Amino acid sequence: MTEVLAEDVWRARAEMQRARVTPLIQPRLARRAEGTKHPVEDFLFEYYSNTPGKLQTWHPGAGVALGGHAEEYLALKGYVRNSEGVTAPIESLTPRRESLANTVDLLERTQSRTPEFSCFGRHEWAMVYQLDPDEIRHSAWPLRLTMDEISDVITSSPLKCTHFDAFRFYTNAAKPLNVLQPTRATQADLEQPGCLHAGMDLYKWGFMFSPWVPSELVVDCFMLAREIREVDMRVAPYDLSALGVEPIRIETAEGRAEFAGLQRSFSDRQQAMRVRVTKTLRHLLAAMPPAYVS
Repeated sequence: MTEVLAEDVWRARAEMQRARVTPLIQPRLARRAEGTKHPVEDFLFEYYSNTPGKLQTWHPGAGVALGGHAEEYLALKGYVRNSEGVTAPIESLTPRRESLANTVDLLERTQSRTPEFSCFGRHEWAMVYQLDPDEIRHSAWPLRLTMDEISDVITSSPLKCTHFDAFRFYTNAAKPLNVLQPTRATQADLEQPGCLHAGMDLYKWGFMFSPWVPSELVVDCFMLAREIREVDMRVAPYDLSALGVEPIRIETAEGRAEFAGLQRSFSDRQQAMRVRVTKTLRHLLAAMPPAYVS
């Protein structure tokens, strides 16, 4: 059954979305106009495909129709007008059934696992391991340790990355040092809820199925991902003190303990967020018309 929102109601919610998101995107838009970069804050806009404008656009989610004059939504992908109003019918998502089902499976399997907290956030270290200075991804920012010191941290204990989309950026020299060799095909077998990148990816799984996922949930995921990203780069070997990003010195026992504590806290929070995302996507999957096999 479709819920129909009166125009004054949905316009108020859309305005609340814009007011909430505007402070989150304004610095990115200003930097883009100036041609400057921020290695922490730009990541969510550059690595993930959701643009600031799309993040700011409010969507009610599946099973909701916008009453009154909502012609601006007809210009957005997924929306049609029917007798109840302007809506994004679940039938339009049917061609993506397999992708949706695979995402739900990944999230549920990740949720079921015991979190692991022994990686110590060394993925950014493994991404610069034994590289020449001009090959380093964030080469505009200095390293706070020498390459020899970075090598000592990398080789001090086995690398334990479980997340393919972090592991795939390891240097060729670092990849053999990882206990596991994650691939895209084994992602659902290895993803675990202690991983910071798995927590950031909840944002991706939310906006990937927009406009059928309510925008409030997508923004909640984005805000959690922003916090995680800051810790992700605080633990990196870069000197970002000029940006006010103070390092977590995992080359020390105290730094490793600090990071593990933050990782545990994020794991609890991302598990709660994962439940919300999974429930929403599972509902979409269940609401789809039955698949027919010819």
